[in-house]
Amino acid sequence: MATQPETLVTDEMIQRRGVFSEPRVAPPIALSDIRKWGIAVYWPETPPKLHWDEEYAKTTRHGGVVAPLDFNPFAWPIDREPAAAGRTTATSASVGSRGMNGGQVEEYYEPMKPGDVISTTIGLVDWSERQTSLGLTLFSITETRWINQNGGLVKVKRSTGIRY
Repeated sequence: MATQPETLVTDEMIQRRGVFSEPRVAPPIALSDIRKWGIAVYWPETPPKLHWDEEYAKTTRHGGVVAPLDFNPFAWPIDREPAAAGRTTATSASVGSRGMNGGQVEEYYEPMKPGDVISTTIGLVDWSERQTSLGLTLFSITETRWINQNGGLVKVKRSTGIRY
């Protein structure tokens, strides 16, 4: 039987805590991007006019068309990150290398509009460890921030990763 480590927290995690990545920048958002996204997410219903009808949208508190909350300006990248190498199975992986998605929470702030340029950064913000039925388990919180070209906060996503 393998010995249980005292902690799954690595020196790298300690060094990375609170440090955010360099920004990744999406192309400017086009009205047609918002319109097509709205059609896709509300299909087969007609999307709300706020997402495609410029004349109507001018009469709202937003003063123009805004994207649905789940709109993703990073959805169609020209350059893609290489695919991750194959993973080991849960039974063959060592302690601390098995993992699962613990969920995410998103908070929305300023709406995205045509012409906006969104940048994103990601960082490890917190973690906790405890004994569970799986053994020593690490819950790590990663935060992704979206900012518009004016420095306005658009969205914050907090994701929980679980390793055991």
